[in-house]
Amino acid sequence: MRARTQQSLRTSAEQRRGGGRRRTVAAAAAMAIGAMTLAAFAPPASSTSAAAATATVRPDTVQQALNTLVRDDGMPAALASVEDRNGHTRTYTAGVADLATGSKVPRDGQVRIGSNTKTFVAVVVLQLVAERRMALDANVDTYLPGLVRGKGIDGRRITVRQLLQQTSGLPNYSNYLGDDVRYYAPRELLDTALQHPADFAPGTSWKYSNTNYVLAGLIVQKVTGRPLAEEIDRRVIKRIGLRHTYFPAPGDVTIREPHPHGYYRESADGPLRDITEIDPSWGWAAGQMISTGSDLNRFFSALLAGRLLPPAQLARMRSTVPAEATFGPGARYGLGLVSRPLPCGGLSWGHGGSFPGYETRGGATDGGRAASVAVTMQLTDEASRRNLERAVDTALCR
Repeated sequence: MRARTQQSLRTSAEQRRGGGRRRTVAAAAAMAIGAMTLAAFAPPASSTSAAAATATVRPDTVQQALNTLVRDDGMPAALASVEDRNGHTRTYTAGVADLATGSKVPRDGQVRIGSNTKTFVAVVVLQLVAERRMALDANVDTYLPGLVRGKGIDGRRITVRQLLQQTSGLPNYSNYLGDDVRYYAPRELLDTALQHPADFAPGTSWKYSNTNYVLAGLIVQKVTGRPLAEEIDRRVIKRIGLRHTYFPAPGDVTIREPHPHGYYRESADGPLRDITEIDPSWGWAAGQMISTGSDLNRFFSALLAGRLLPPAQLARMRSTVPAEATFGPGARYGLGLVSRPLPCGGLSWGHGGSFPGYETRGGATDGGRAASVAVTMQLTDEASRRNLERAVDTALCR
């Protein structure tokens, strides 16, 4: 998910990882505890092994990358979790968790993971496909008859596969939300999108739209007869033992466990405002979840290892189309899964997410490595995004 408050920001990053909300953040910032300027950052940070840290002759490259994000890109805090081929995890932090108090960044703290939520939803859909309760090439009307109609939009012509792969042509509802910081029902998000014309005919192009995953979530609920959050919890979170990952309940604006505060800046020279507590319902199946770096690593590693999907469904998930315009050079989009080429060779598989106050990037390799990096301010410029992605590449390639 992405947040914007100014028209000038919409075209520059609206369609990048997670799409997102614009003017909502301004209203959320007005409700925040207060405004702070970033004056300093805490000493670099932490790992799971103090002995290993002192034994390292040269500065750790992952720690250096986090320090750069704080020092040069102005992030209040940066966190990373890196898992090696043997399943050993090391965590890192830089900056401060709370600009008002200067408190330390919690190791492996919880953050809002934005559009990484989409991969969880895609896994649930593909599990239902494996159970023959859904079909990828069935149209939307098969499950939600008559619901999806609009200008150039017809649910009889849009398939489940096209929703997951972002090739449906559905307009992005988050481009059109108003200023209200409140609870949004999923149908309200869909209805917002349907008031606008299709971006293109289904299957003829690719464009990132949060509407695709809201609709996928509604289909999951119709097929299973259960809330999407319960299906994600039962089929994914509990299945692979994610202890710090959850889908916030309606009305829950908090982050449950230790976490760094999330911040927003209205303009390049404006103060940072604390927007940690915010109603996430406008993201729903497209970006509502909360997790930690280590849990995200466990999730993507388990997915690639075949612990969540049978081989046929995992292969379909990894069948990709070009997505460079949104995810950068060489990037491709599968069914809720993004592949990116690594500078050291091979691919990382993940997604990434953006939500007011937080930005996450990460992925896993077929060789067994995984990394997740988060910062506590939503990114709006290309240089900062490149530095965040470079931090992930450093962790996966070192």
